[in-house]
Amino acid sequence: MRLQLALNVDDLDRAVDFYSRMFDTTPVKRRPGYANFAIDEPPLKLVLFEGSGSSGSINHLGVETETSGEVIGAEQRLKASGLATSGIDETECCYAQKTETWVEGPDGTRWEWYVRHGDSEQLANVVVASHDVEATIEGCASGSCC
Repeated sequence: MRLQLALNVDDLDRAVDFYSRMFDTTPVKRRPGYANFAIDEPPLKLVLFEGSGSSGSINHLGVETETSGEVIGAEQRLKASGLATSGIDETECCYAQKTETWVEGPDGTRWEWYVRHGDSEQLANVVVASHDVEATIEGCASGSCC
């Protein structure tokens, strides 16, 4: 797992130049108004959104997992602790196909728990399928998903 930090920026080219030099790496994905870094040291997923809010503000935070089972586990733990979540969704967002769940902090900060399955040409979040968590858990236990 690694933490994700998604920032709003005014000038994507300037931000990409800065973070490329700061972390000594280049984006793994670059699209109009969007850049995505997979940084090894420190383990960080850095995402830049151009023109999506006040420059330098946090767009959202997240935890990138390695498996759908870890997303489901996070969903279960969050709900069991009394936090409201978005549920488990299959989405296309941020130029990726993902399984994800969302939770909002008391200050309105949005947190995403997700696993990336592949690439997409979709920037805006589109829900492809929603899952009943209990049915998903039962399916995973029987080996029919995840």
